[in-house]
Amino acid sequence: MTMAGLRRAALGAVAGLGLLGAAALPAMAQDFTLKVIFLANQDDEDYDGALVFKDYVEAASNGSIAVEIYPGGQLCGNPEECLEALQGGIIEVFITTFGGFGNIVQEAQVMDLPYMFPSDRVAECALGNDTAFFELLRDKTLEQTGNMRLMTIGNTGGWRNFATTAKQIRTPADVAGLRIRTIGSPVQQELVKSMGGAPTSIAWPEVYTSLATGVVEGTKNGITDIVGMKFHEHLKYITLDGHAYMGAMWMMNNDVYQAMSPEQRKIVEDGFDALRWTTIVFPKRRSIEAYQAFKDAGGEIYVPTEEEKAQFVDAAAPIYDWFTGEYGSEWLDVLKGSIADCETAIDATRG
Repeated sequence: MTMAGLRRAALGAVAGLGLLGAAALPAMAQDFTLKVIFLANQDDEDYDGALVFKDYVEAASNGSIAVEIYPGGQLCGNPEECLEALQGGIIEVFITTFGGFGNIVQEAQVMDLPYMFPSDRVAECALGNDTAFFELLRDKTLEQTGNMRLMTIGNTGGWRNFATTAKQIRTPADVAGLRIRTIGSPVQQELVKSMGGAPTSIAWPEVYTSLATGVVEGTKNGITDIVGMKFHEHLKYITLDGHAYMGAMWMMNNDVYQAMSPEQRKIVEDGFDALRWTTIVFPKRRSIEAYQAFKDAGGEIYVPTEEEKAQFVDAAAPIYDWFTGEYGSEWLDVLKGSIADCETAIDATRG
């Protein structure tokens, strides 16, 4: 099935569920308008998830909740500005990455610790709404921000890997001396430092030019972002070390959530669950074509051996000590517990 066909099928399935839910509800006047904001464009899984959310919520609420989608940073231009708008009630829904949100609730950086999640399946389970870690994150976010409510955690691009312009990275020693682009996240910057590299914080719209001009010699991104932003015109090597799961936190203004009826809250929560799984599945599908596009452009992809992967994990180990020294061990312990529970549950289903 083509990408367009896959999208139509996904939207159609959720639309059907929404219509079934709507049939059981009485007709309602429009009570709420939810403005959903994200900085990516309409080719991104964030947009697909928002479409599914809109379709489900509007149908299941029988029109009492309207959803407006604003991609590309139309109502706010950067994460800090958007989070302020969310807190101020100017917008109702915003998506933020682990690293970006770590500047608001610093303990949340625990999700960005390198090599924390062993696989997609474990990450998807451990970050689910029914885990002890999700409950901790939701409650502490409300406590520290006042009115930002975590609704779900999806994905926004698969996994972060090292990608470089002129040198293949096979072991942590190969990172030494390289200028690697990061966001302004202490955890991500500490990772590059732990391997002897020079972390360089550069805004997303400036990454392409920075790679072209040699301001940086590499970056840490998922393959769909690399190809979608045409970074592969300059990046020639990718090392699939999978140091970070690219999770995405979907936040809602809690004042609006609390003003809804119990039935409306249930509809919104179910809509976010549909959004979550859409954003989890679509990057996996798109990565197939993205990796092929990278190779077609002359790029080389390297998969570390088990011994080399162990070297990456060992090199990053001091970051865990740095994190607990800064923020204590509670968040790390709870997340490790959720991961262990998920691994046990998943293993129990095998063979």
